[in-house]
Formats: sequence, C-alpha cells, structure tokens
Amino acid sequence: MRLSYRRTVPDFVTTGPSRNSPLKTKAEKRAEAKAARARAQALEKRRRTQAVAGAAVAVIAVVVGLVLWIGNSSSSPSASAPQSASAPPSASAPSSASFSSPVAAAFPPLPEGADPALKKKPAATAGSGDVTKLTVTTLIEGKGAVVRAGQTIDVNYVGVTHADGKEFDASWNRKEPFSFQVGVGQVIPGWDQGLVGVKVGSRVQLDIPADMAYGENATGGGPAGDLRFVVDVLAAS
Repeated sequence: MRLSYRRTVPDFVTTGPSRNSPLKTKAEKRAEAKAARARAQALEKRRRTQAVAGAAVAVIAVVVGLVLWIGNSSSSPSASAPQSASAPPSASAPSSASFSSPVAAAFPPLPEGADPALKKKPAATAGSGDVTKLTVTTLIEGKGAVVRAGQTIDVNYVGVTHADGKEFDASWNRKEPFSFQVGVGQVIPGWDQGLVGVKVGSRVQLDIPADMAYGENATGGGPAGDLRFVVDVLAAS
C-alpha cells in the first residue's frame, strides 16, 4: 500500500495577516500616533484662530456703531438743552436779567483803601480867566504809590472847556476807565506832565492851557482853547 503525503502549513501562516495587511512595527505605530496628535493640534489651533477673528470682528462692529451713534447724537439738538431763547431759565441758573456784566458791576474799580467819593462822577465846572500854565489841584489825595513816567495808568475823568464848563468827554459815560502809558506822548502834554507824581487813589483837577491841549483852533479834532479835567487815578503799573 502506498501512503499519500500531504504537506501541512503552519497555523501561524494561515491565521496571520494577509499580504494586503502587513504587520506594523512599533516605530510605525508611534509615527502614526504622533501624526494623529499633530492633526488634532492643528485642528484645535485653527478653531481658536477662527474664534479670535470672529471676536475681533464683533468688537470692531461695536466700536463703529458707537462712533456713528455719537456722531448722530452730537449733530442733533440735545433733549436737555434749551431749544429757543424763549425757553424759561433753569431754576438753578440765574437769568441774564438777574446780573450785570463784570465790567459794569465793578465800575469804577477802586484801589484798596480808596476814598468812597471816587465811586461818584465828579462835577467839573468852568474856571475863571485865562489858563497861562498847567495847574494841578489835588481834590482827594490817595494812599497809593506815586505815578512815575512810563507806567501804564488807569483813570476815570471828566473833561470840560475851561471858559464855560461844557462837558466834551467823560469815561464815566462809557462806564470804563481809560488806560494809557503816561509821560511818553500817548496823550496831550497836560496829562503827560500833570499826572506824573500823583498818588494812586487821588482825584486831581488839571487846568490846561490850549498849547498843552489841542490848541486854540483844535485842528486835530479836539476841543479848542483852555481845558479843565477832573481825573481819578485808579491804578498804575
């Protein structure tokens, strides 16, 4: 009898992976895991970048909207502002009729310790005879410093013609003192010379001959002939 021989194949060959699914080494498995982690990290980074970009766009939109709202608000009248001159004044704010301007309220601005008589406009009357020289008469003597040539002084004054006492000018009527630099030719010689040496706070009377005023004919536009001024010296600096 002839025995037949059959070659057997080891189980590990028939039960192992096929040629289309080769075994993977540990290095290959680690590489694949690393690649998977890299992909996951890239996906997460892209998601975060998209979230930040979206938030930035939202912030910009809010800022632009706020700017447009402010612009529209400023271009339209406020609901709390008065709409016309006829609107009643606020209870907490005085109306324009309840106070005077600072200049009017302070007029005349007297120096400290000045005689209260300087608050009232003086009466300047006519003189007698011809004025042959500049004459300075102190009506009220002040307590301040002596005026020096070159200083800027503030004065109140009344000017009249010497012969008949007719007023031709007065700072009192304008409710504003007159300021000038004394002794440098900005005013008539009678003032330049007559007010130097007068104390601040004084009231003086200046009798000025025509040649130290505007002349006999007053070609410069001022009053002609001899003049009389009553001048209050309020400040010097």
